[in-house]
Formats: sequence, C-alpha cells, structure tokens
Amino acid sequence: MPLTEKDRKRRRRQRRQKKMRLLKKELAVATDAKTKKKLIDKVRRYQPWWEGPEE
Repeated sequence: MPLTEKDRKRRRRQRRQKKMRLLKKELAVATDAKTKKKLIDKVRRYQPWWEGPEE
C-alpha cells in the first residue's frame, strides 16, 4: 500500500530532523575551520534562520 501524502511529509520532516541532529553533532566536535565552515553551510541550507556559532 503506498504512503499517503501525510505520511510522506512526516517521513521527510523526520529525515530532515535526523540529518540536522547529525550535522550539529559533527559541528560540535569539529576542530578545523574548513570543516566547521562546510558543516555550517550545510546546516544553513536547511535552516537559514539558525543562530550558529560565531565565525
């Protein structure tokens, strides 16, 4: 049985939340500036309003 639209939206939202948690954990343990910048750019793609660490 195919997923309903509601289920597809829920699955996408949960996937985004999971991805954001993973990216923010990686950012917390990142040490060099190049990696941090790359991770911050990825987070900003999904959450432009995000108040991240000062650069």
